[in-house]
Amino acid sequence: MTRTPAPSGSTPAPEYGELQQLVNELYARKPSGYVTKLEAIERAEIDDLNDDLREVIDLLPGGQYKRGRLCDQMNSIITAHGWSYVYGTVE
Repeated sequence: MTRTPAPSGSTPAPEYGELQQLVNELYARKPSGYVTKLEAIERAEIDDLNDDLREVIDLLPGGQYKRGRLCDQMNSIITAHGWSYVYGTVE
């Protein structure tokens, strides 16, 4: 994961990169290449993500996701909340 430098006055949270770890875990054992929103919610609970990061997962539309589409959806949510420098984006 590439860490984007925080703008002046913004500090990355200790949880920076946890969503990237969640994405990596979701796709580590998926031969089909698809994960569901429910699987993402379960993984977020297992990883004990904070409320902000769980909100990102909760705001995902229902359905199945290939990695690229899931990352696009999550990055849109992260950016809309202004959290990209605080929590990082995913790829």
